[in-house]
Amino acid sequence: MSIIIENVNKHFGGFHALQDVDLNIPTGELVALLGPSGCGKTSLLRIIAGLERPDTGSIRFNGEDATRQHVRERGVGFVFQHYALFHHMTVFDNVAFGLTVRPKAERPGKEEIREKVRELLRLVQLEFVADRYPNQLSGGQRQRIALARALAVEPKVLLLDEPFGALDANVRKELRRWLRRLHDEIHVTSVFVTHDQEEAMEVSSQIVVMNKGRIEQVGAPDEVYERPATAFVSRFLGSVNLFHGRVHSGWAHIGDLKAPAPEGAGLVSGAAAVVHLRPHEIDLATEPAGSIGVARVSSILTVGPMIRIELEREGEGREDGPVEVELTRERYLQAPLALGDRVFIRPRNLRVFAGT
Repeated sequence: MSIIIENVNKHFGGFHALQDVDLNIPTGELVALLGPSGCGKTSLLRIIAGLERPDTGSIRFNGEDATRQHVRERGVGFVFQHYALFHHMTVFDNVAFGLTVRPKAERPGKEEIREKVRELLRLVQLEFVADRYPNQLSGGQRQRIALARALAVEPKVLLLDEPFGALDANVRKELRRWLRRLHDEIHVTSVFVTHDQEEAMEVSSQIVVMNKGRIEQVGAPDEVYERPATAFVSRFLGSVNLFHGRVHSGWAHIGDLKAPAPEGAGLVSGAAAVVHLRPHEIDLATEPAGSIGVARVSSILTVGPMIRIELEREGEGREDGPVEVELTRERYLQAPLALGDRVFIRPRNLRVFAGT
C-alpha cells in the first residue's frame, strides 16, 4: 500500500502544525518520521491514520483519495507508546479483539480467530503468554502484544507512535532489531514516529526529517547522515562542531582550507559560511598544514572503545565554544596527548552551509 501526501496543512488554533507537506511513501517501506518535539511528526501520523483531518491537501492510499475517509475505512493498524492494552482481558483476547468486534457478516469463525491469534503470537515470539494478563508481562512483551493486536486485522498500513518511548534503553535496542526483522518478514507499509536519531537510523529504510511543521529532508539513513540537505538536519542527526568562514568565487574559505560552496544555498561571494564537522571526522596534528584552527587540549575522557577529547580554541572562533573530538583507542594510542597540548584541527570531511 503506497501513501501519497500532497500539500497538507494543519492548524491547531493559531499554531501552524504542518506546512505544505508533500511526501511519497512507497509500498512496503518502513519509514521513520524523525524530529524534535513539536515538529509535526505525530500530527502527520494522525492525519495518515484518519484521526485528524488536514485543513488543506490530500492523502491517497494506492492512488485512491482517503482524505475524508473515517479511520475505520482506511485499513490502518495503530500502535501507541503506552500499549493501550485491555487489562481485564488475557493476552489472547487482546490480540483477538479487533477480529471479534467486526460486524457479524465480516467476522471470522471462532476457530479461525483462534488460529490467527496463535499465528500472531508465534510471529511476535510470545505464544507462551496467551493466558496471562497484561500486568503479568514486561514492558517489552506488552509492546509486542500491542503490535500483534494491530496486525490481527491485517492492516494495509501499520502506524507506530513512539512505540518504544516508554521502555528502558536495553529493551528499546532489542525491540528495534526485532521490529526490523519482523518488517522484513511481513512487508506491510509502516510509518513510525520517533525523536531518537539512533532508532530511526537502525530501524527504517527511509527517514523523513521534520522541523517546525516542514519536511527538511527525505532519504535513506546513510544519505541523510552523510549528506544532510540543511544545517538543521546536520545538527539534529549528531553532534557537530562549527567553524565560520566566508565565500569567495564559489569557495568557502575556513582557516587554511577551502571547500566548494553548495549551489542554491545563498552562498554568493562575500556571504558567511559555516562548516559542520562531526567529532569523529577530525584528526589532530602538530603542524598547521591543512588545518582549520588551533586549540589546546582541555579534557581527555575514555568512554568504552572511544577517547573523547575536548579542545579550547585559540584565536578566531573562540565564541563557537570548545571542539569535541572522538578517536578510537587505537588511533589515540598512536599519538597520545596530554592536557594543555597545542594541536591543529585537521578535518577529514567538510559540510558547508550558509551561516552568520
